[in-house]
Amino acid sequence: MFKAVFRDARLWYRIVDALSSLIDEGTIKAGEDGLRLRAMDPSKIAMIDFEMPRDAFEEYACEGEVTIGVNFDELKKVVKRGSAKEKIELEVPPSSARLKITFKGKATRSFALPLIDVEYEELPAPSLSFNAKATVIADLLEDALKDVELVSDYVRLEARSDALIVRGQSDKGEAEATLTTETGALIELEVKENSAASYTIEYLMDMLKANKAAEVATLEFSTAMPLSLTFPIPGGGTIKYFLAPRIEE
Repeated sequence: MFKAVFRDARLWYRIVDALSSLIDEGTIKAGEDGLRLRAMDPSKIAMIDFEMPRDAFEEYACEGEVTIGVNFDELKKVVKRGSAKEKIELEVPPSSARLKITFKGKATRSFALPLIDVEYEELPAPSLSFNAKATVIADLLEDALKDVELVSDYVRLEARSDALIVRGQSDKGEAEATLTTETGALIELEVKENSAASYTIEYLMDMLKANKAAEVATLEFSTAMPLSLTFPIPGGGTIKYFLAPRIEE
């Protein structure tokens, strides 16, 4: 048995939208401490790591560990029906093969989606150390990436002691944004060693759907190494992505 009530149905939709950016189907594990999901995208280029502690919910109850296999496209269609003025209740009743979703506001509306069997593999958390870490206003990061997207399929991130550089170039042209703590674009910047790496911008734009659920994003990377991109969710949860670098020729 699993049951949880979240205070803001619209925020929950934004969380589900961010999760569905990389995976079509997935297994959410509900336990005594809260919810978690860790999965690779079909291409194995990116990973998503989601956690929502029980304290983030107004009500939370879970007996043992409950496996919730869902089609995220179908789940997103349902949770999109909720508003910020409504609470959302998620429930898997005892001996049930359905996820019950209830919106509670001036009216009470409910849906039930069948749980699906998803091939599940317990993925370990990546063990990585990084030379650069930047916490940035999420909307400004999105603006910088949209600029680069106009001219290139890849973005090059460069971390220096005083700035994070977001740039792209191709036969179409060049685009560059400089983010610093002095201008307020960066909340924090830690650089142990100047670092630079390139990543596929299509994946990053999908990941940035999470900025609708978070105001800031933290990037961590090293030269020619995977990128870690973390979004803190109100209530104490996190959506974290890992993205493999582009191999420079």
